[in-house]
Amino acid sequence: MAAAAVVQIPAGGTFLETFKKSFVDVPVDAEKGNAISTEEFLEAAESLTTMFDVLGSVAFSPVKKDMLGNVEKIRKRQLAAPLESQNLQDLVRNELKTKSHTATEGLLWLVRGLEFTCIALSKNVSSTEELADSFRGSYGVTLKPHHSFLVKPIFSAAMSACPYRKDFYAKLGDDEQKVQEELRVYLAALEKIVNILKGFLETKEAKW
Repeated sequence: MAAAAVVQIPAGGTFLETFKKSFVDVPVDAEKGNAISTEEFLEAAESLTTMFDVLGSVAFSPVKKDMLGNVEKIRKRQLAAPLESQNLQDLVRNELKTKSHTATEGLLWLVRGLEFTCIALSKNVSSTEELADSFRGSYGVTLKPHHSFLVKPIFSAAMSACPYRKDFYAKLGDDEQKVQEELRVYLAALEKIVNILKGFLETKEAKW
């Protein structure tokens, strides 16, 4: 597998500023049942996966590959039926009408992956715990209950390969306070979107 390109962080900036799209900027339409804009969401999810490159281990490549594979399933449906897929909730409703659920299932798994990342980093940024412990704790309550005995060891290897906390934050920017402040704002926006989508995916209209 080719090594990931090294992202250049602007002077005085943070890694989050290199994202093509942040979850902070993903439109959520409260007047339409918290409809989440599909294109911006997918771009933000793709940007988030570059965080796994900062975690710096090939052990995280299956995690990243899994999330990007689910992004691709959703984008394929979006491109096939753009007018019916402008927001994620409509994309799901309209796909399920066709008796297909590829993108809907992709969204379900992508939301689980995003929640896994969000809980781990939120816990870490508000404590002094090492990354490996934060990711292990998050894995136990998000992805692990849904993973087969074949997949669990792959993710366990990724947890064990986490860098030390101080090294991780140093890679996100020179000013650790700024990094942590930006990360908190970013994770709050991600958590809001994850919770909206989890709630929607648990409703009858999102089942297949």
